[in-house]
Amino acid sequence: MSELLEIDGSVLEGGGQILRMSVALSALLSVPVRIYNIRANRQKPGLAAQHVKGIQLVAEMCRAKLKGATIGSTEIEFSPGKIRGGHYVADPKTAGSISLLLQVALPFALMADGPVTLDLRGGTNAEMAPQIDYMDMIFRPLVQKFGANFSLKIHRRGYYPRGGGHVKVNVTPIRRLNSITLLDSGTITSVKGTSFVAGALPIKMAYEMSDGVKEHLKSECKNVNIHCYKEEMARDNCSGIIVSCTLSGSGGCVVGGGELGRRGTVAAHVGRALGAQLAATWRARACLDRHAQDQVIIYMALADGKSAVKTEELTLHTKTAIHIVELIAKIKFNVESNDDHHIIECTGLGYTNKNLPVE
Repeated sequence: MSELLEIDGSVLEGGGQILRMSVALSALLSVPVRIYNIRANRQKPGLAAQHVKGIQLVAEMCRAKLKGATIGSTEIEFSPGKIRGGHYVADPKTAGSISLLLQVALPFALMADGPVTLDLRGGTNAEMAPQIDYMDMIFRPLVQKFGANFSLKIHRRGYYPRGGGHVKVNVTPIRRLNSITLLDSGTITSVKGTSFVAGALPIKMAYEMSDGVKEHLKSECKNVNIHCYKEEMARDNCSGIIVSCTLSGSGGCVVGGGELGRRGTVAAHVGRALGAQLAATWRARACLDRHAQDQVIIYMALADGKSAVKTEELTLHTKTAIHIVELIAKIKFNVESNDDHHIIECTGLGYTNKNLPVE
C-alpha cells in the first residue's frame, strides 16, 4: 500500500464535506488518506455519530483498513480495498442526515462489482443537508445525465431530535460515467413540490409555506403543483417544503431546493425564503442549483470527457469539493465567472469500473 496522502480538514468549509469527498475518492482511486483537523471549523470539532457511520459504511463497502473513526476524533486513516456490491446498513441512532450518508456512498456504489442496496437510517429532513426528497426529485435526474441511476424508497420519515427515518436505496453499477454539458437553461415549464407538517403542527402551516413560494413563482410559471399534507407516521414535530423546477433548455435541467420550518419563524416566511432562493437561480439562468453544485463535482471528475455546467455563485461547499478533487484526483477545474452566472468546467478522468465482470 502506498504512503498516506495528508488532507487538512480545516481548509475552506472545514466541515463534513472534506471528510465525505476524501473517503469517497480514496475508495475509488485507491489512494490511502490521513485526514486531520476534522471539522475544525465547527462549534463541536471532530466526528459526530453520522460522520462515523458514513466512514464505516464506506470502509465496509471497500474492505478498507480504518483507524480513528470514533465520536469526537479529529483524525482518521483510511486505506481502501476493492469495492464490492451487497447489502449495507448505516444507522447513526440519531437524526443525522440520511441524504449525507447517500451522498458519500453513491459515487463508489456505482463502481462496485455488483448491485448495491443501502439501508439508511436517521433523519430524512434534517438541517444543514439536502432533504431526502431533494435527492429523489432533483439530484437523481442529474445523476441520470451522467448515465447512472438509483432508486429510492422512503419507508419512514425521521426528524430532529429522535430521527428514526428509514430509506432504502438500490444502485446498479455502471462501467463509466458520461460527461455532461448543461449550459442552456431556457425557461421554467413546470413546478412541482411537497409542503408538509408532522407531529402536533397544524396542516395550515403547509399551505402557508406553499403560498409563500408561489408569491415568487407566479410571474415565472403558471404550471405549479405543490402537494400539501400532514405526515402521520413521524415521531417528532417538523415542517418543510421542497420544490423542483423543470427547465425548457436543451439539457432538460431540473433545479430546485428546500427549506425547513423553525420554531418562531412564520410558515409563509419559510416559503418566501425558498422562493427567493429559486429566484436567484433563475436570474443566473443556472442549469444547476446551489445544492447540487458540490455534489456534482465528483461525478464531473470521474466522467469520460469534458463537462461544463452553468450555475449561480459558487458555494463554499463547492469550492471545498473542487479543492479536494484536485488534491486527490490530480485534475484541474476551471471556473469562468460572469456578472450573473458561473461556468464550472473540467476534463474528467474517464474512470472505468474494473470491478464489474466483463460481459
